[in-house]
Amino acid sequence: MEYKFDVNANEYLPLREVVFNNLRDAILKGQLKPGERLLENHLADKLGVSRTPVREALRMLEQENLVELIPRRGAQVLDISAEDIKNVLEIRSALEVVSVRHACHNMDEEGLKELRKYNSQFEAAFEEKDYEKVATADEHFHDVIFRAAGNAKLVGIITNIQAQVYRYRMAYLKVYETKTAVLNHHRLIIAAIENQDENEGARIMAEHIEHQTQVILKSLKK
Repeated sequence: MEYKFDVNANEYLPLREVVFNNLRDAILKGQLKPGERLLENHLADKLGVSRTPVREALRMLEQENLVELIPRRGAQVLDISAEDIKNVLEIRSALEVVSVRHACHNMDEEGLKELRKYNSQFEAAFEEKDYEKVATADEHFHDVIFRAAGNAKLVGIITNIQAQVYRYRMAYLKVYETKTAVLNHHRLIIAAIENQDENEGARIMAEHIEHQTQVILKSLKK
């Protein structure tokens, strides 16, 4: 079996972390497809390591709900189910709405400057149709809002589902017809924070996540 993903080494991390990061990135970027089997011996050869760190990394990926370990069959990349999408994005919506409400009052000019910067990167990457850059800029954009909420527990919860959210984000942003709606949502969110209008910010954020949910569910049916 030939795995088509790049390998990035890091001499400062334990081998299991290096393997985990490589496999995680490949899954999130769609280089390893849903349902694809992950064979320990082939992955060990590809990554130039023994099977032990591969096995440990696969267990870590299982904890992030990116991989399923099947007795006597090995591991495979988990598919994106409609139920998972609805469940994860329902949680994300609640967290995003709470965050933007607080951000409307807490975010300072430095935070707004950072928010605008990431949105500019987001829009430029969308024009280039570089969806990895789009997804990364989008993630940074929302992270600024989470941090401005000033709630460490909230940030911890969103961090726990970040990998799944990124995966769905990639599926969403690759549907190019979403471009106009997404750009408008971001601009309106920035305006709400600038105007300290928490009700408008909450309304647009909820609409933004609901739009994302419906687009992904519709794309799964095609």
